[in-house]
Amino acid sequence: MNDNSSVIKLEDICFFYPGSNEKVLDHLNLEIKKGDRIGMMAPNGSGKTTLLHTIMGLCKPDSGTITVFGNVLKNEKDFLPVRSKIGLLFQDSDDQLFCPTVLDDVAFGPLNLGFSQHDAIEIARKTLERLGIPSFEQSVTHRLSGGQKRLVALAAVLAMEPEILLLDEPTAGLDNMVQEKLINILNGLDISYFVISHEFDFVKAVTDKIYSMENGRILTDDKIHIHRHEHIHKHGKQPHIHK
Repeated sequence: MNDNSSVIKLEDICFFYPGSNEKVLDHLNLEIKKGDRIGMMAPNGSGKTTLLHTIMGLCKPDSGTITVFGNVLKNEKDFLPVRSKIGLLFQDSDDQLFCPTVLDDVAFGPLNLGFSQHDAIEIARKTLERLGIPSFEQSVTHRLSGGQKRLVALAAVLAMEPEILLLDEPTAGLDNMVQEKLINILNGLDISYFVISHEFDFVKAVTDKIYSMENGRILTDDKIHIHRHEHIHKHGKQPHIHK
């Protein structure tokens, strides 16, 4: 794969939720190339999470073409071999974590990739150390806070050493100090990633381009101007509407 080659390419993707006539994705096109660091900022309900799930084969499009690592993927059998190469961080960490302890959760991926139990545990421990949470090792996962679960879910993804990351709201539940740590981790990675977030400063710090979505389609950074909205309210603390 050359340095500018396509890692993921979606062409004319359309997706309807079952029983609905409204298109969530409407002839959507997206290309992620090797080395890309793309941010996505768009309103809730615009289809961002559906987009990631479509890339992973978790949502089956009604039409269009999905090409990953040069292969056109059409059915579950096609998606299976590429899922180990794409690290997806779910929006809800509880959808990703299901083992009794943190170490079990982080070692699960390497075990599935064929590593021995000893090697999988070593990989898990090194990953937890890398994220600065080695003390979580024997913690019961479901008793952790939302922010702690977020870090464990990210560790579980990174432990599989993916070739590309798809991150759905990675900063949800994280305080500023941990967000800063996450920024350093992402900036230190030598892989492509696509990050969905509502945090402008975070997206700006970890990506080279920022996209948005509207009416089921991608708006690239040459079509939009996303900025922090700072202003003074004449109405003080009274509820009001921006027009």
